[in-house]
Amino acid sequence: MRASIHRRQLLTAGAALLATMASRAADRENVSPGTSPDPASGIEIWPTQAPGMPTPPPVETLWERSPNTLIADRAVRGVTRPRLIAFRPDKPNGAAVLLFPGGGYDHVVVDKEGYEMARWLASRGFSAFVLFYRLPGEGWAAGPNVALADAQRAMRVLRARASDFDFVPDRVATMGFSAGGHLCADLSARFATRVYDVIDDVDAISARPHCAATIYPVVSMRAGVAHVGSRKLLVGADATEALEAAHSPNQTITDHAPPHFIVHAEDDAAVPVENTLLLRAALKAKGVAVETHLFRAGGHGFGLRGAAGKPAAAWPELWQAWATSMGLA
Repeated sequence: MRASIHRRQLLTAGAALLATMASRAADRENVSPGTSPDPASGIEIWPTQAPGMPTPPPVETLWERSPNTLIADRAVRGVTRPRLIAFRPDKPNGAAVLLFPGGGYDHVVVDKEGYEMARWLASRGFSAFVLFYRLPGEGWAAGPNVALADAQRAMRVLRARASDFDFVPDRVATMGFSAGGHLCADLSARFATRVYDVIDDVDAISARPHCAATIYPVVSMRAGVAHVGSRKLLVGADATEALEAAHSPNQTITDHAPPHFIVHAEDDAAVPVENTLLLRAALKAKGVAVETHLFRAGGHGFGLRGAAGKPAAAWPELWQAWATSMGLA
């Protein structure tokens, strides 16, 4: 069941958003597929300071993880300005993809699960947006809901600005990797859950994705199944069963969730494949369409580059075929 987005609602919300953001020269949103935008730039998703700022605020830090100077593999933590980095296709196909990179809720991966995937998508006609989201272990008032608040707001902002980027508001998909896969599944499960106070008319827009892709996702917060680092930072090492359940998408998914595409490698030593199996079973139980690909080899965190030469290398083309069958493009 798709959430409808009324044209009048979008026009009103879009006008409100543009009015509050018109003076922000830092948007710098005209990024072509072959470029590498400054991670400090982007479209800020909150019209003023992000809600629930801790004292003292986190300090944003960007660092390079790659030993190869020819291959970027940056990560960022301490995000206080949640923002979208936009990659425009040369020939838009009318669809957009909101990307949630991973990082174990300790940091946000910039290149491997962000910019590289965005360039791949843009080269195929999709408007792609990488979300730099806030992290739950950094003292924000929303606690374990802070990244979800950014994901909901980002989806609404994109739909309000769809005409600026030549895509149809209803045709916005999500794709998340590892902990970003958890955020992707959490948004699919709780897109209508109020996790922040209404700020403007943009917040009346649906945050439900058209379809969702979770790539080697963290799903369950149950000890023994969850990725240890993600669980510790999201709900705490001593989380109660109730808190674990509240932040495990396999336990919060509803029959209103969007169709899902799930990818996992069975030799993943970081995030057990059981996470994907639990999410698939929950979606099937709710009657939600789901396509699942389990690969013999691939490990964890393969993204695009890490899957080369392995069975898992097929996943991006499989996703595109599936997304087309779902009416995304």
